[in-house]
Amino acid sequence: MPAMRTENQVTATIIQKYKVNLMNGEDNTSTPLSLWLVGGAALIWNLFGMMIYVMTVSATPDQLAQQYNEAQIAFMQSVPVWATSANAIAVTAGVIGSVLLLLRRSAALPAFILSLLALVVQNLHSFVLADVIGVFGMVPLYIAATVFVVAIILLLYSYRGKRSGLLR
Repeated sequence: MPAMRTENQVTATIIQKYKVNLMNGEDNTSTPLSLWLVGGAALIWNLFGMMIYVMTVSATPDQLAQQYNEAQIAFMQSVPVWATSANAIAVTAGVIGSVLLLLRRSAALPAFILSLLALVVQNLHSFVLADVIGVFGMVPLYIAATVFVVAIILLLYSYRGKRSGLLR
């Protein structure tokens, strides 16, 4: 009959297995629910942003005419390539950051930093160099402020996740 192991021996065995897993790059700790909720919401949010971007750059003149007046269409068509590119970079980096967050990868942080920087460049055009509020009213300001706040929250969440070891 095998000898009974003490509680200390069992605990020592579990700790040793955990250390071996960590040394092999594995982490057998469970993913907190908050990461799934934040990461899932972030992915949906950023995919929605990507969908809006694609719809905006691929809209035909007839589709634009159904939703916007002539001044708004002229504004949209005058957006420089660098501002449109910043929008593409912001939403793409946001989607990538969200996926990396769900995968618990610390690379989510630089992705969210890039997304935020591209958002700032995009808004530089809309609110500083052009008069988006004069053409579209206050709605773009409210949308941009909301997007900026969400971008900051995702950046801070991934920063804290990296510092705490949640993201590896």
